Amino acid sequence: MSDIQTTFVMVKPDGVQRGLVGEIIQRFERKGLRLVGLRGLIPSEQLAETHYEVHKERPFYSGLISFITSGPVVAMAWSGVDAISVARSIIGPTNGREAAPGTIRGDYGMDIGFNLIHGSDGEDTASSELALWFPEGTMEWKPDIEQWIYE
Repeated sequence: MSDIQTTFVMVKPDGVQRGLVGEIIQRFERKGLRLVGLRGLIPSEQLAETHYEVHKERPFYSGLISFITSGPVVAMAWSGVDAISVARSIIGPTNGREAAPGTIRGDYGMDIGFNLIHGSDGEDTASSELALWFPEGTMEWKPDIEQWIYE
């Protein structure tokens, strides 16, 4: 198999508070991605600022930091063929009101700010986000079922 990637996905505080963690994990598993990292935590301000550093000059930055540190998040690493684009498709566009039904945001999101979930948008971003949230690395394992997912 080629194009195996690992991507970072985070259920944000609104998704955790709404009890959607299990549903979200289930969608990635049912698609055929492999969970290789999982941590629940309340992000420190420093972790949040490092993660969202690209938005530092934007007017919404301070609110974003306040939101992401307001409660628990579930940080995950998912692996599979084209995992980055597959995860982004499962997640859907940022604004839940504009996201297609069948996506996480399309099914559960109503707001651009409370958008439930974050997913890496490219290989460089995935690499840096995984290193930030999983400094100890991720698990290496292969489920037997993969023989029924990929040719």
